[in-house]
Amino acid sequence: QVQLAESGGGLVQAGGSLRLSCAASGSIFSTNTMRWYRQAPGKQRELVAAITSGGSTNYADFVKGRFTISRDNGKNAVFLQMSSLKPEDTAVYYCNADLVLRTGVKVFGSWGQGTQVTVSS
Repeated sequence: QVQLAESGGGLVQAGGSLRLSCAASGSIFSTNTMRWYRQAPGKQRELVAAITSGGSTNYADFVKGRFTISRDNGKNAVFLQMSSLKPEDTAVYYCNADLVLRTGVKVFGSWGQGTQVTVSS
């Protein structure tokens, strides 16, 4: 059994910062690519950023220069440092990860339950 647990969401004023964390737990041997997605009310879920096990990163254009994704492989954790937040960043942010279990089974796209980020103007 694998769980992804996000934390760090909250209410912040425009221009402020938040740091999201996501930790994977369970019978995990390793984590491969880890991602952050977000979903605003009435909109589709969209990819925000991704990071490979080797540390290569990829960002959506709308967060480039403002958000930074990082990870701690030893803790099977991924982080999202969000700065210069805008009201349009308001959404539920979800952690997503590709995992290898101790049994050798590969799990693609495991999801967390999400954490709410609200940016007030």
